[in-house]
Amino acid sequence: MYIGPLVLTFFIAIFVLLMQFLWKYIDDLVGKGLDFWVIAQLLFYASATFIPMALPIAILLSSLMTFGNFGEHYELAASKSVGISLLKMMKPLIVLGVFISLAAFYFSNTVLPLANLKMSSLLYDVSNAKPALNIREGIFYSEIDNYVIKVGRKEKDGKTIRNIIVYDHTKYTGNTNITIAQTGIMEVTEDEQFLVLTLFNGFSFNEPLDKREHYDKRPVERIHFKEQMKRFDLSSFAMQKTNEDFFKDHYQMMSIDQLSASLDSMKEERIVRVRLFSKQIVNMWHYYTHMDTTYQLLASPEPELKHNDFLSNFTLSERGIITQNAVRSSQHMQEIIGYQVFEFDNIQKQSLRYRVEYYRKFTLSVACFILFFIGAPLGAIIRKGGLGLPLVVATLIFVAYYILSVTGEKFVKEGIWNPMFGMWLSSMVLFPFGLWLTLKTINDSPLMDSDAWYKYSSRIVSTLKRLLKRSS
Repeated sequence: MYIGPLVLTFFIAIFVLLMQFLWKYIDDLVGKGLDFWVIAQLLFYASATFIPMALPIAILLSSLMTFGNFGEHYELAASKSVGISLLKMMKPLIVLGVFISLAAFYFSNTVLPLANLKMSSLLYDVSNAKPALNIREGIFYSEIDNYVIKVGRKEKDGKTIRNIIVYDHTKYTGNTNITIAQTGIMEVTEDEQFLVLTLFNGFSFNEPLDKREHYDKRPVERIHFKEQMKRFDLSSFAMQKTNEDFFKDHYQMMSIDQLSASLDSMKEERIVRVRLFSKQIVNMWHYYTHMDTTYQLLASPEPELKHNDFLSNFTLSERGIITQNAVRSSQHMQEIIGYQVFEFDNIQKQSLRYRVEYYRKFTLSVACFILFFIGAPLGAIIRKGGLGLPLVVATLIFVAYYILSVTGEKFVKEGIWNPMFGMWLSSMVLFPFGLWLTLKTINDSPLMDSDAWYKYSSRIVSTLKRLLKRSS
């Protein structure tokens, strides 16, 4: 009763998230002639990265559906009549929930970083791949390196072309080498490494810029041909494989141990930067002491200061020197301090992102466990199975969970909240709610009884009326 809805809702959630992913990156995938294996790999790794979002909603919805079916078919009432409480019915599923939570933690710590690494590197390669070869009529095609090709008309066979113009830019001298032909045949080799153009009845124009008389006489070489073959290298159209080591330092590609080591390294780096900054300030002080003309004016023997106003003790020219040096020193110091503050802020922001990812490893497994204790009692209260009302209720609860999670994560990354508080915010809010629902359901509290809610609201209204009469 529980495994079936769990698997069904899990794959439905994965499918919905995958469609959203395809919609987002459709422009990077279409028209590039990607192999089916490349697309399959990308979708597989993307699906793996969606598990942290799909698993909690699957657990919530499946528990709602399971206990809703129990209530709808009066199985809960029958169980209670023979002395089996709701908690006893939940025990096997609680054990299963513990195993799912442990598996979710293992997945977040070991499998998810690898999936993020594979997907990010593959998506980067796909995004930077050139579009597939597609030379259209009447349009200058410049995707082939160092060449521009224009085809006036293409026949129905897709090979025969007419009114061809080829600009050769291999020498980087502009449009100095042009080939024009009336007809031709366009073919791609079997290994798809070269494009072969066989041109008929045309001319080649070349301006030899390497000759001395070029600027005076402007010589042009014109060659008529009946047949000419041109080969164009298409190796740049193949998707280039990027080294995955370039992405390994990203926080989403790390396990808990790697994140801890990175956080320790950032802490040490911050300490080292503070020490270097302190030494830099001291060195600047020594520089101004020995080199600045202001201090030369104040060098021993110490001048006698007759006026309380410091500048009044010097001549007009000396005042100008002192003021200029003070402004210059202040500006220099302000630039150095501003740069160091910028560097420290970057280290702090980076550290917060690593801490967010560190706590995320734990929040997924805990969220799965908490959402089960929300879905199971809610299903017993609603007493409706299927994908109707349970889906609506589960969506509302999951949206609340998602908003709390995103809000906490955003405030942590902006440095407003403590990382632990922000990342555990959703769990801290939902855990008391799930515990309250479970206790109320075990004790058969009339949560869905309209008369009970009416009596409860009447008591609140009467209490407020008494308070208002006393205050008046």
